[in-house]
Amino acid sequence: MRNPGKPTLHGERITLRPVTADDADVMVAGLEDEESNRLTGTHEIFTARRVEKHCAMVAAADDRWDYAIEVDGRMIGEVVLNEIDWDNRSANIRVVIWEPASRNTGLGTEAMRLMTKFGIEEVDHHRIELGVYAFNPRAIRSYEKVGYTLEGTRRDALYWDGEWIDSHTMAVLAPEWEASAA
Repeated sequence: MRNPGKPTLHGERITLRPVTADDADVMVAGLEDEESNRLTGTHEIFTARRVEKHCAMVAAADDRWDYAIEVDGRMIGEVVLNEIDWDNRSANIRVVIWEPASRNTGLGTEAMRLMTKFGIEEVDHHRIELGVYAFNPRAIRSYEKVGYTLEGTRRDALYWDGEWIDSHTMAVLAPEWEASAA
């Protein structure tokens, strides 16, 4: 299935809804969070205009799913299914929680679980993969809870604050997801 649309996804504590152009201000503020930038390896400084263009582009895109993570109607982060390879039924996934008070609460794990379920069960992906930096063990544990398995390490993939950091590749396959859901 190439594009099942962009439905709103409901979890126990969060709602995932498609990012819109109206989310640019919240996203700009989130991209200024130093801890989020470190955990995602984001060196770049984004202008408000660039974020506005990005939000408008992803809202209209039919080849990726950019979702706002909402708690009680406020956007605390985003989860994205992108880098779609239709021929091989695979994609990349990424998640970030910008709001410091919402970290370490399981909300990122819930967002990953909802988006992974959507990617496998609705979009019909066979494989979903991600990259996570070695200095983020909290995220690694979260991804393992969802069903992602370590596949390999890209050594010295990120240069951060004078240190080289490894990036781990993790993935989940549809049969593994289906077996864990049974």
